[in-house]
Amino acid sequence: MNRQRGKNQEGGKDGGRPKSRFAVAPENTNTYSFELASRSGAVLFVLAASLLVFALVCGAWYMVKGSWGLGTLIAATLAALVVPAGIHIAQQWERVVVLRLGSFSRVKGPGIFFTVPLVESCTLRVDTRIRTTPFGAEETLTADLVPLNVNAVLFWHVWDAKLACMEVADFASAIELAAQTALRDAIGRASVAQVAIRRQQLDKELQGILSEKVAPWGITILSVEIRDILVPKELQDVMSLEAQAEQRKKARIILTEAEQDISEMLAEISDTYAEHNHSLQLRMMHLLYESVRETGGTVVIPSDFTEAFRDISPSDLGKILGP
Repeated sequence: MNRQRGKNQEGGKDGGRPKSRFAVAPENTNTYSFELASRSGAVLFVLAASLLVFALVCGAWYMVKGSWGLGTLIAATLAALVVPAGIHIAQQWERVVVLRLGSFSRVKGPGIFFTVPLVESCTLRVDTRIRTTPFGAEETLTADLVPLNVNAVLFWHVWDAKLACMEVADFASAIELAAQTALRDAIGRASVAQVAIRRQQLDKELQGILSEKVAPWGITILSVEIRDILVPKELQDVMSLEAQAEQRKKARIILTEAEQDISEMLAEISDTYAEHNHSLQLRMMHLLYESVRETGGTVVIPSDFTEAFRDISPSDLGKILGP
């Protein structure tokens, strides 16, 4: 009984209790492993500076007092510990926001810079390189009530580290949510055909909306690009039939216009041939020649036997036939 009760208690803690559908997932970050630059050089530089300050304090104490003691080690250690809080190195693409007693002081970087320990603090390191943020809208209804899945990518960068630090708490997440909201609004105002055809116009519209929204944050939207538009399978078949019908309609219209042009040309040609009979005969001979030129065939034209003797006089005919 005790063993069974223990198993039931353990199962209730781990496997017996069903997991909630709304479990909190770990927060995603926009920093990838290949983006993390090595800071070993900066760490070694600060360590070397700390050792140098430690040695200088010990040397100065010895020059003043003539000996070393416990006070020398304590003073040198405190001075060495203060160095990392006052010396900082920023990468070429980084800007560091410095606060002085809680108020904005300046933006430093790139390179080495100094702060006053216990008075100034480095609040935020901002990456000013161009960043890419993928976002999308799943099952968003268009103006004609068609659910679409649209994927896009956003290119942006921070141009003012002060505004990015002071105006918004997490500017990367804020930009992603703003882009997703703007995309949903743009899809809801257009039909499925407009969304599929007007991709460039949709890109420019989203870029304008986002640029206006994030400009107070010190951020510039470089471009927005729609990567993929997924239409439901049933609607794809219907749109395919509609497109085929539209193409057939265009083909018939073009054929009708061509026949109309041909009929007008034939009417003009018939008027010309009506006035010039010899031109019509020459045209008939030309068509006849064209019909047998490629095949090399023979054309037999039926005619009256007496037509061959129409231009021969009776006297000449008697000479030909003889006595």
